Amino acid sequence: MFNHSQRADKTTMSSFFTSKMRGFGCGARFGGKQGCRGDGPTPEQRAARRDWLVNRATHKLLLNAEQKPLLAALLDQMAAQRQAMTGQTTDLRAELRSWFAGEHFDAARAQSLINDKAAALQSNSPQTLAAVAAFFDRLNPAQQQKLRDLMDGRRRCWFGRRRP
Repeated sequence: MFNHSQRADKTTMSSFFTSKMRGFGCGARFGGKQGCRGDGPTPEQRAARRDWLVNRATHKLLLNAEQKPLLAALLDQMAAQRQAMTGQTTDLRAELRSWFAGEHFDAARAQSLINDKAAALQSNSPQTLAAVAAFFDRLNPAQQQKLRDLMDGRRRCWFGRRRP
């Protein structure tokens, strides 16, 4: 069964748990460097994450040298879309609380925020869709099917079994 003399030391398990929780987006609350409600990653961290995603997709989909820059452009466009959706609001929770601070619900401010988000979505969506189309159309049929399978979640689990 479990031999206590072979127990992993606490720091190893703690760092393992911390790294896994950081992977789920939780940070300072579970020992990470950034909290779930922090300022977000720095531009260098965003670039490193994008590069990691490009390398991971290159490995999974067997992308060639022509397809990698298209994927990087797609990820950059998606980041720009996300930034546009965030807008000028630095603390959304405080903004939402302010709607309820008065005697009556501030419907005008709420509608203004919704309109701003909708305008950002409509203005940036054509570029994002063009980037998605440019990337997907450059994939060969086998890569397109592999991407569909990954999106459907049809990948192998433990012991080589397929997920339903």
